[in-house]
Amino acid sequence: MATPMPLKRIADFEDLGFGMFVHWGLYSQVGKGEWYQSFYQVPKEKYEELVKTFAVRPYYAEDMVKVAKAAGMKYIVLTTRHHDGFSLFDTKGLNTYDAPHAIGRDLVREYVDACNKYDIIPFFYHTTLDWHEESFDKDFKAYLKYLRDSVEILCSEYGKIGGLWFDGNWSKPNEDWEEDALYEVIRKHQPDAIIVNNTGLSHRGEKGNLEIDSVTFEQGRPTRMNQDGANKYLATEMCQTLNDHWGVGAHDFNYKSVPEIIETLCYSRRMGANYLLNIGLEPDGTVPEIQGAMLKLVGQWIELEGEAIYKGRPCDDISGEGHDFVLRVDDHTLYAFIHGLKVTGDSNVVVGGSGSGLKNFIGLNQKIKSIEWVDNHEALRFMQNADERLMSLYATGFSYGMNTVVRVAKIVLE
Repeated sequence: MATPMPLKRIADFEDLGFGMFVHWGLYSQVGKGEWYQSFYQVPKEKYEELVKTFAVRPYYAEDMVKVAKAAGMKYIVLTTRHHDGFSLFDTKGLNTYDAPHAIGRDLVREYVDACNKYDIIPFFYHTTLDWHEESFDKDFKAYLKYLRDSVEILCSEYGKIGGLWFDGNWSKPNEDWEEDALYEVIRKHQPDAIIVNNTGLSHRGEKGNLEIDSVTFEQGRPTRMNQDGANKYLATEMCQTLNDHWGVGAHDFNYKSVPEIIETLCYSRRMGANYLLNIGLEPDGTVPEIQGAMLKLVGQWIELEGEAIYKGRPCDDISGEGHDFVLRVDDHTLYAFIHGLKVTGDSNVVVGGSGSGLKNFIGLNQKIKSIEWVDNHEALRFMQNADERLMSLYATGFSYGMNTVVRVAKIVLE
């Protein structure tokens, strides 16, 4: 069956490749994650006293956006309102439970201005469940009107945005969320915005309303979307935490390693998915030092190895061995992502053998002109059989002082 062509906004979204998720709000002051109010059964009145101590450092947004830029991220998704119902934006009289009433600042305005300054595309996360708004439980239709009015503010007051990222429909699976009406508000003001509605951990990769542009994979790793015969081509996005929490966890030391993050980024792109990697800001909006440092290293990897991360697309007809795979940029340019290479050197110094070896790929049906490492432009020896289906490249190991975890070779075809 035929695969539909992606709409321009979806193709452009896939080109972004790598983004930053940001969870931040009143709950950050406690340091026990974004679900603190619910999991610790904090009375609503007591929780909302956190408004009195909410304090945000100047230029929080610019500093955060600079971290994303250095990491090679092309877009940011900020929690403009999370499940606790507190809004980082001016709700224009819908209620007083927002940042302008708390500290006299529209934190979403500052965020958008910083994104525009540094050529990062701003996306807005917005909860669809709400622990603050009483109508969520008492008058659901009235609540949905409140939700749409809130989203209309975000779509009409901040200029062009990348999209809306919703989360929470899974809280009432048997209710009519009136999604058509919600998405109509977005299309009215932001016709090119990407619409995402998170299906949660229990329904990873599940399709939804026809207006939705991307399916979500939360934690773990994504799978390849089958687009054959679909009504609409859908993007795929993998969102993941750096440790075990979305909002800052003051005593969560269970951080992923930088190699794991690099490998997950590469694997996401292999599956055609964007990789949305989360940070939880400190209470005052500061990027935690360890998270900023980890993202800086990922950015250095992208600068060295990642020229195919954004424009590369899955190459399903070519397969490698083990974790190795190929992305295609155009009819004459492929990129082979090579795993498991070792550092070369004396066996009394380095661990793991000579570091070099043959890497085989099957399915290539064009003649190769050249292969070279992306990081240092070293030409690589290769062999190609008569019918050009099997290709073997001789992957040299890392020189001493270097190990990029995944090493990328550029393949130029005749």
